[in-house]
Amino acid sequence: MDNKTNKYIAATYKLYVDGDNGKELIEEATAERPFSFITGFGFALDKFEEQMLATPKGQAFNITLSKEDGYGEYMDEYVLDLDRETFCINGHFDHEHIYKDAIVPLQNEQGDRFNGRVVEIGEEKVKIDLNHPLAGETLYFEGTVIENRDATQQEIDHLIKHMTGGCGGHCDSCGGGCDHDDCGCDHDHEHHEGCGCGHCH
Repeated sequence: MDNKTNKYIAATYKLYVDGDNGKELIEEATAERPFSFITGFGFALDKFEEQMLATPKGQAFNITLSKEDGYGEYMDEYVLDLDRETFCINGHFDHEHIYKDAIVPLQNEQGDRFNGRVVEIGEEKVKIDLNHPLAGETLYFEGTVIENRDATQQEIDHLIKHMTGGCGGHCDSCGGGCDHDDCGCDHDHEHHEGCGCGHCH
């Protein structure tokens, strides 16, 4: 892969959504733990990445992403009732990992992996919401680019190695709090897989 088309970008930012009393802060990437990623690998939302590419090092930015450019509309059909037995281990319900608002990794019959949020635990069913936590939201990023340079071939090769299973599998959506040395994006997006980092975001 031609590293001239792949940039290493790092930024600090505050992410807001519309709240009942104006903008509500929901995530912050600080100077001590910036959001960093290599472009061209789908680690960031397309429109976010485009504007990061156009913003030089040291420059502040204000980016507004519509629902269409973010995570789309909230879809009621993405809320599923799954059999409680699905979450049993050796005949016992997995209370350690399955609780209200827990984010759980799931896999469908085609082998596709994705995360779901536990909404409700019933006697027979567990309600899981597969919508992205920011589905239906307009996203407001306010921050500063602290690095914008060509990614080195070593960085790209290291990232490709990990994406293809060199570290035991792809660092899905940075949900594991991966760092740049391991996975090409550096920020712990624990609440929703990360916003700039997204599909991943």
